[in-house]
Amino acid sequence: MSSSSNKPSELAQSWITNAELWTSAVRDGDIESRRLVTDHAMINAVLAQHPRRVLDLGCGEGWLVRALASHGVDCVGVDGSPGLIEAARSLGGGRFHVCTYSELVDDARKIGHDFDVVSVNFAILHEDVAGLLRALRPLLAPRGRMVMQTVHPWLVSGPYLDGWRNEDFRDFPGTWQSMPWYFRTLGSWVALFRDCGYYIVDIAEPRHPVTQQPASLLITTHRHL
Repeated sequence: MSSSSNKPSELAQSWITNAELWTSAVRDGDIESRRLVTDHAMINAVLAQHPRRVLDLGCGEGWLVRALASHGVDCVGVDGSPGLIEAARSLGGGRFHVCTYSELVDDARKIGHDFDVVSVNFAILHEDVAGLLRALRPLLAPRGRMVMQTVHPWLVSGPYLDGWRNEDFRDFPGTWQSMPWYFRTLGSWVALFRDCGYYIVDIAEPRHPVTQQPASLLITTHRHL
């Protein structure tokens, strides 16, 4: 078993290794929760802010950028996986950059500024993300907001404690590299945003249309002025 110090590099590598499989899964609609609930929830939450410019953090193969562009939103997508950015560029819809989170911490403004929204869709999976959140805050326009969707704590088995978990993609077709990811309780998410200079303005829990169980956690924040 790898130590926690190796988890960030394993997480980053999984998105590089799994890029083609992930692109196919998203574009073929293989993930029920996304197809029925979370994709539309994210689109609606971002559009509710009436943005002109959006930065999509961890944009993957670009589905959210394309969806927002169809509503006339100017979008920039960033991701640390070259394969995913290549897939995003192949369908267009916005401007895409290969950029790791550590590179954003070092110089976030190189990808732009005065964004009305920073969207984060299941893309904050590391343990140490305070530096990233602080680096993103100055990129927002004065009344700009961050809209983050993540795993709902109810959906995760095991003790209700912060800590590393593992996604083995066993329900997905193909041979995937497993992905470590860092689980946070709701209280920990609230504390993280507060400590990084954000006010939480809304917390939503999009529900599965059949089971009525929460499919995700959606947190909208704005930066301290």
